[in-house]
Amino acid sequence: MHEPNHLIHETSPYLRQHAHNPVDWFPWSAEAFTKARAENKPIFLSIGYSTCHWCHVMAHESFENDEVAAVLNQYFIAIKVDREERPDLDKIYMTATQATTGHGGWPMSVWLTHDLQPFFCGTYFPPVRFQPLLLKIHEVWETHHADLVAKAGEITATLAQYVTMNRTSTAALDEAPLRAGLEQFRASYDAVHGGFDGAPKFPRPVALNFLFRAGGQDMALHTLCKMGEGGLFDQLGGGFHRYSVDERWLVSHFEKMLYDQAQLVSSYVDAYQVTGEEFFADIARRTCDYVLRDLTSPDGGFYSAEDADSEGVEGKFYVWTHTEIKNILGEKAEAFCRAYDVNAAGNWEHGNSILHGTGFPDEREKLFAVREKRIRPHRDEKIITAWNGLMISALSRAAQVLDDTKYLAAAQRAGRQLLVGKFVRTGNVPAMLDDYACFANALVDLYETDFDSSWLTQAVVLTEIMLRRFYDAAAGGFFMTDGADSSVILRVKDEYDGAEPSGNSIAVRLLLRLALLTDRSDFREAAEQTLTLFAQRIHSVPHAVPEMLCALDFALGKPKQIVIAGEPAVTDTQTLLRVVRRRYLPNRIVMLARDQKIPRLMMDEKATAYVCVDRTCRLPATEPEELAKRI
Repeated sequence: MHEPNHLIHETSPYLRQHAHNPVDWFPWSAEAFTKARAENKPIFLSIGYSTCHWCHVMAHESFENDEVAAVLNQYFIAIKVDREERPDLDKIYMTATQATTGHGGWPMSVWLTHDLQPFFCGTYFPPVRFQPLLLKIHEVWETHHADLVAKAGEITATLAQYVTMNRTSTAALDEAPLRAGLEQFRASYDAVHGGFDGAPKFPRPVALNFLFRAGGQDMALHTLCKMGEGGLFDQLGGGFHRYSVDERWLVSHFEKMLYDQAQLVSSYVDAYQVTGEEFFADIARRTCDYVLRDLTSPDGGFYSAEDADSEGVEGKFYVWTHTEIKNILGEKAEAFCRAYDVNAAGNWEHGNSILHGTGFPDEREKLFAVREKRIRPHRDEKIITAWNGLMISALSRAAQVLDDTKYLAAAQRAGRQLLVGKFVRTGNVPAMLDDYACFANALVDLYETDFDSSWLTQAVVLTEIMLRRFYDAAAGGFFMTDGADSSVILRVKDEYDGAEPSGNSIAVRLLLRLALLTDRSDFREAAEQTLTLFAQRIHSVPHAVPEMLCALDFALGKPKQIVIAGEPAVTDTQTLLRVVRRRYLPNRIVMLARDQKIPRLMMDEKATAYVCVDRTCRLPATEPEELAKRI
């Protein structure tokens, strides 16, 4: 093992994975930038994350190679960044990579000037290409230095126009993007296997959120059915893998990300509300149970991910041979194998099969018990505030709709844990926009679940800080960061809803909800100004901003304010709440009359519900049937 490099004291598991590489890695730091200037070397920036399969491959092939490391150490200052810790840096340099190469991905490989501007970008390079490329870049740096610096300046100027969004759009805020977005998703929809476009297929829950609202429930439900029956879903342990490399949701890229679990729990809860079908509730429960079992820290926070690899082999932990199943299940084996597409030849590779199907819960339990004795994949134990916020929201919704108190208890415990001490993204990394937006939104979800008004109070406090630190009062919209780190060359306003919702999308939804709950006009004005800023993007590429479209739908619609006069623990209050919670009502807020200082109007002691729209309330309801009609 080589002597440790400058990553040895970092908290990120991804950075520590590279602490004993022969490459003299630095973290993103003033020390590295100063050294690059002093020695007149370009910076090689490598961005990835700890559960990234191809990051592991490039590390093994190149960064653990003494010959390649010697070239890097001689001619470059090498910096390693965990994209999950620093999404602000990842966004800037990934945008540059996509703009200059036409594609992106991780590991990301970017070469920078001393001003941290990119002049050459790429992703994974095999060693046969990587070392010659390093030598060529060194040669050009030495012989055409001024040209490289000028090119880097041009790339950065172009990026600034795209990512900073400093001018207010003149596009109207209307329902046209909702219709256009639905048409775009329908045009790329796979009517046979669900999902969109061809392989590889990603779940993209933000798209499902939009489809449920906008008239695309058929696409959302079919996609969720196919994913839940496929190999993308861990049929034994619950939870979803990152994506499917094929169009059938069978062959997964086996890493598991917390943000996928959180968002997909919410999607399956939506599907259960829409259909009442137990299949969707079962998938939601099994995904929640996976997170509580395998991604929960002793303090109650949620870890960020599990790797695809175990014992150096991708997927080894998850796959089965026909013989293994026969030996475990005995006479039930053949029926199980038919249901889950397991045969002697295997449905994947080397005689191994990926389980996909439904049924046989007892047999699944037996196989799961055996699998638990295998060597597990690596777990990234970072506690990322934004992702924890998404998971708290998911557990709160699951507790409301599935009537399971353990989900509420887990959400409450995680919420309390994140409110203790300094509010950060993770470790020593300052909190960013999505951390504030996702967590404050989760506190609102907690309030609507247990009606503890302290959650709502904390949500307002965090939202006020979010506005002070990230909101652009002049043009609208929120920056990802507060501008305190001078090494970040651009302050980005991100609106793209990809694997995760953008910070701006969640911030708008948070502000609109809180405006109704607290009667704060400044919250609504900031939300509307942000929507106005992004209006041109919303109109031109609605399929790229589905979560923002959900916020637009909330803003344009007339959300229902459902006010309950009654104590939350009382049976008749719970009966009324159950009527609300079992229905798919995305544009609504629920509050207690006591928290809004609304006087109790009913003369009797029964809990009463008031359904209000635009400050006008319908007749009160004390019986479930009456409330069902009101909503």
